[in-house]
Amino acid sequence: MSITTSPSHITPTDKKYGGMDQVMVELDHFRRQTERLDLMNKLHGRMAGVLDVSGMIESYSIWLMPQVEHELVGYKNQVRAKKHLFCSGHGPKRRSIIAFAEEILNNTDREAKAYLSTDGHYAHKWLIETFEDAGILIILKDDNALTGNEISLINESLLILAESLRRGLEYEELFESSRKDTLTGLANRRVFEERIRDIMLGAMRYNRPLTMASLDLDHFKQINDNLGHQQGDRVLKQVAEVFRDGIRSTDLLVRIGGDEFLLVMDDTDHKQGRILAERLCRAVDDLGIWANAETKLGVSIGMTQWKVEESLDEWMQRVDDILYNAKSDGRSRVNIS
Repeated sequence: MSITTSPSHITPTDKKYGGMDQVMVELDHFRRQTERLDLMNKLHGRMAGVLDVSGMIESYSIWLMPQVEHELVGYKNQVRAKKHLFCSGHGPKRRSIIAFAEEILNNTDREAKAYLSTDGHYAHKWLIETFEDAGILIILKDDNALTGNEISLINESLLILAESLRRGLEYEELFESSRKDTLTGLANRRVFEERIRDIMLGAMRYNRPLTMASLDLDHFKQINDNLGHQQGDRVLKQVAEVFRDGIRSTDLLVRIGGDEFLLVMDDTDHKQGRILAERLCRAVDDLGIWANAETKLGVSIGMTQWKVEESLDEWMQRVDDILYNAKSDGRSRVNIS
């Protein structure tokens, strides 16, 4: 038998307030647990409505931001070698952050740890077990490492994120097959329609410039007529490849149909967009594809920066009009308005 006694120096008043302190501590602990549970339920709800992995990373970042301020969330699936980045920064900082994130995601080091870039960006890396491989997740901040409480919250949330990513990866092939152009492998019009309004909202929310370009091949009809449709298909694949190689991982490139393409460049004004567009013009010219001795394949590009006050239809109409002018002005050129 054991007997527990109270220390003789503790008075009833001391015990009363000591007991009250303990109650307050327990209530505070219960409150924090309830808040954490509520946060996780909100994450569950947010992720349940998203099907694709890219959308999941974006949704996770938006959920996390009020609790843990950060610049970027990135995920890479090792088996498929696909990266999904969501960055809230803009300007030169954005490019620096994305470059640092891609360096980490491309690193074959399988250790979960923290990184510090030469220009002061902090990144923390986790390994996420999925049904097919351990994916890599990184959270990147500007000038401070994550705190212990922030890491604890992220650790708990990863259980939910991992399950969502597993679901997303299982169906990604199905999603991609319905959202890819079957000939070139580029995104199709459906992807453009799904993403463009969110891209516009993001540009407005973060006050980032947003530029769209319409690209139309010059003399492609003569390629088909003179060399045959099989050669025409091969040409479209070649052009798609040089376009894909010439853009950034954050750009949206879509084959609208036939020999028409759309390029949406986030955090890009018309001056920066011109540099990229002219590079694409040169790349098509360098392919050296001729329909006949006098007729060479080229690309005309009409490009303009989005005005916040205009609708998507108005913006696209302006882009189309500028492309028409590029064709009228001599083809194989970039026109901007």
